[in-house]
Amino acid sequence: METTVFNPTQLHLLRMFSYNRDEESLNELKEVLFKYYCRKMDEEGDKWWKENNMTPEKFNEITKDLHFRTPYK
Repeated sequence: METTVFNPTQLHLLRMFSYNRDEESLNELKEVLFKYYCRKMDEEGDKWWKENNMTPEKFNEITKDLHFRTPYK
């Protein structure tokens, strides 16, 4: 059996979860984590936008041929 090595963040979260006993607390924690990662993604997007001197026009030109939708058969 392999041993799993947790990083410090994972260990901290596991310790925190040991006190989480009800569904309401779990939902609140999920919301906090969701907002945290949304903010981090926004910050990374803003950083990329600035580093690449992006404008809406430039972005539209770069992404004009990209298709993100799932093709339907």
